[in-house]
Amino acid sequence: MPSKRGNRRKTQPRKMPKFTLPKINWKPVVNVVALFILLGGFYNGTLWLMDRPIRTVHVEGNFERVSSPQVEAAMRAYLDQGFLAVDIKKLQHEIAKLPWVKSASVRRSWPASLQVAVQEEQVAARWRESGLVNTSGELFVQSATHVPAELPRLDGPDGTTQQVAEQFFSLQSRLAQLGLSAVALSQDARGAWSMEMSNGMRVRFGSVGLQVRIDRFFAALDRVLMSFATQVDYVDMRYTNGFAIGWKDQRRGETKLADLRENDPHA
Repeated sequence: MPSKRGNRRKTQPRKMPKFTLPKINWKPVVNVVALFILLGGFYNGTLWLMDRPIRTVHVEGNFERVSSPQVEAAMRAYLDQGFLAVDIKKLQHEIAKLPWVKSASVRRSWPASLQVAVQEEQVAARWRESGLVNTSGELFVQSATHVPAELPRLDGPDGTTQQVAEQFFSLQSRLAQLGLSAVALSQDARGAWSMEMSNGMRVRFGSVGLQVRIDRFFAALDRVLMSFATQVDYVDMRYTNGFAIGWKDQRRGETKLADLRENDPHA
């Protein structure tokens, strides 16, 4: 029987494709990396050499309530960080938290000094018994240990400081044009406004139509009240078409001006 081997085909092994990586010239890459390492080391070394201890702190400002030692004490915890490492923004924030400080700026001065400029709050009025209000109408001190006696006094419900202060500034500006000034302005829990002037005159505006009544008061002040202001105890503007005058001489009672026959005062 003939052999079947002659019919078999020899299978050739399959050739796998060859992949070759592109040749890379590593020398420029190594040179660039080495350059960056060198520059980084030079930069860090320079910082290390320049970041010397802070030697002096110069504080500038027209101080009445804030002192240089107070400012330096607020900065003390940061001064060990070094001339370049010290966080300028945090320093400014710490100084600005001091009572009576409105704003603060800090800058570096080569080789090892800090220049600090401080702006104090300008107090404009007292809020209630011991609060202090600045010229922007902000309550910047809740409870002051010392309140200047000459400050005008403002009062009102909680959260009305800005509103009361702005109304006071507006009234004060108009009074100043007449050579007068206010020493107190308040708004009670019902929203009724009252003012006291430096000549002792008290003004009741009530809570309704405030701006209209203020305008009417200044018209009356100009035409009627100025001539005998020292004799007036209070002026009641809580009428629709007029006002009433209470005299310091109680024997004179109260005088109502304008047509008030059908108008009663209301808060």
